[in-house]
Amino acid sequence: MLVLLTVTVFLIEIVPLELQRRIVNDLVKNRNYSYVLVLCAVYGGVVLVHGATKLGLNVYRGWVGERATRDLRRRIRRLAGRGPDPVPDPEAQGIEVAMIVAEVEPIGGFVGGSISEPLLQAGVLLSVLAYMIHLDPWMALIAVTIFAPQLVFVPLMQKAIIGRTGARVQVLRGLSISIVSAGYDETTSGRADDARIDRVFALDMGIFRIKFTMNFLMNFCNHLQVIAALLLGGWYVLHQELEIGGVVAFISGVGRLNDPWGDLVNYFRDLSVTSVKFRLLAGAIDRFAHGGDPLADVR
Repeated sequence: MLVLLTVTVFLIEIVPLELQRRIVNDLVKNRNYSYVLVLCAVYGGVVLVHGATKLGLNVYRGWVGERATRDLRRRIRRLAGRGPDPVPDPEAQGIEVAMIVAEVEPIGGFVGGSISEPLLQAGVLLSVLAYMIHLDPWMALIAVTIFAPQLVFVPLMQKAIIGRTGARVQVLRGLSISIVSAGYDETTSGRADDARIDRVFALDMGIFRIKFTMNFLMNFCNHLQVIAALLLGGWYVLHQELEIGGVVAFISGVGRLNDPWGDLVNYFRDLSVTSVKFRLLAGAIDRFAHGGDPLADVR
């Protein structure tokens, strides 16, 4: 069902671009306002169908993710109580609390969009790119050339974010263990906890700096694509090699080309980060169930 809804959404995506081109061209060329009214009505209907389909996709995807989160929490709670040690271990309880309350949330949420999200964004990306090539191959080539540097700096910055995220999960687990451990000593445990909190702060700030710098560079490349479209498209219009509606549709297409790319970047970052979190979670669950040390990752 998710795949079916996803394919429907990205197939409808390019219809508004073509309607924009036809509306602008008809106003400039034929000045037939009655035809423009018809096209605008069709445009509104297409947007309504597209939005409603995407709404259904998002709600259903959220439902799948929440089901996965609920299932993970139940499994952790059940397995943690079946360990061979009948005496509750405060440290084990601390990591159990961290997993049930916080760590399963992003993992379960990712499950809902794990298939539909890359399919949707890749489908939108390819369909819009095909439409831009249909409008003008040279303008499409320039847009792709300006876009290409993102294929270099985005993966490098993503890798830096992922490394910091894995370290953050382990530090938070250590903090949870310390909080629920018996015999809390303000002079010893308190200083250690403060150091952990400071470490989480430093890791979070590092993630923010890399993430928003990457967004800045991506946004700069996006605007360069628009400038290139205006320059080349304006030249074509002046020499009557392209209608003005084509330039308008192309610029709109550039925006729709960059949106799914940004979403794909976020998806693969979430995929890598969630993989790290899931490996840590699965390792702790396995040690809970088989009598190993559930704290091995944070010692």
